[in-house]
Amino acid sequence: MDAPLTLLGQNLLSPMLLAFCLGIAAQRLGSDLRLPDPVHQALTIYLLLAIGMKGGVALSVSPLSEVVLPLAGSLILGAAIPFWCYPVLRRFGRFEPADAAAVAAHYASVSAVTFVAGLAWLEGAKVPVEGFMPALLAVMEAPGIAVAVLLGRRAMGGEVGFGALAAEVLAGRSILLLIGGLVIGALTGERGYAPVAPFFASGFAGALTLFLLDMGVTAARRFGDLRRVGPFLLGFAIVAPLLNGVAGAFVGRAVGLGEGGIAMLAILSASASYIAAPAAVRLALPEANPAFALTAALAVTFPFNLSLGLPLYAALARAIAGGG
Repeated sequence: MDAPLTLLGQNLLSPMLLAFCLGIAAQRLGSDLRLPDPVHQALTIYLLLAIGMKGGVALSVSPLSEVVLPLAGSLILGAAIPFWCYPVLRRFGRFEPADAAAVAAHYASVSAVTFVAGLAWLEGAKVPVEGFMPALLAVMEAPGIAVAVLLGRRAMGGEVGFGALAAEVLAGRSILLLIGGLVIGALTGERGYAPVAPFFASGFAGALTLFLLDMGVTAARRFGDLRRVGPFLLGFAIVAPLLNGVAGAFVGRAVGLGEGGIAMLAILSASASYIAAPAAVRLALPEANPAFALTAALAVTFPFNLSLGLPLYAALARAIAGGG
């Protein structure tokens, strides 16, 4: 890999990020540019199933000893993030328990789109990544949400209702497609995956570019809500991913991941959910204002990670892995 500034320049000029910026510009200019909802849904299904199947194939040929520690470390990391996010939001941001828990849940879960963008970016930078990384994405989706909800409900003196919460999270399209893809890939293996590999592998980058074009439009529509979330939450939406990304990088190093795996675990830890978390929080914390968490995650953290975060986490991973 090159110097961090070179990595940043490469990222800022990547087709995926430029498509995302085009979507933002189109929305700000008042254009009617937007992918039809069925196309957006189809791209979502395609991307999630593709990364799940690819990860499942990698799991089928990976020794169990290589996977256990990364899975355990990712699980613990995801569950631990709310323990610092929630009290900071309560004490310094002066958020009500439900709102603090909702924001913490979004930042303790993960963004599959940021994960996919990170994979594509590292592939373009020719940084090898362990093939089982989608399994880490799957195990990090739900634990942090559950812990954040527990912290918020305890402070409010209410019941958690984890049965309904678990059903909501597990039945959500993101984790269902990821786990389903993992199972399909693990059962079929490399030989079974080969006939569909051209469709799921060759078209992946193009589909992601189209998806990020539409995500740029979606993110720009949340910009008007930035005034509502306040300066503290705006700062939190930048600082939290940086701190979580650093924690993810060091955990990745501790569990034996290589440079690419360390970078991806940092990217996962730094991301904020705007698909799985909102649905779960709506069920478990109906008192929370959805504008706070969703605006911070989608209008601030997602663009930050996509533009500046990826090369920063990659440079950190290189330094931690001993590559520079």
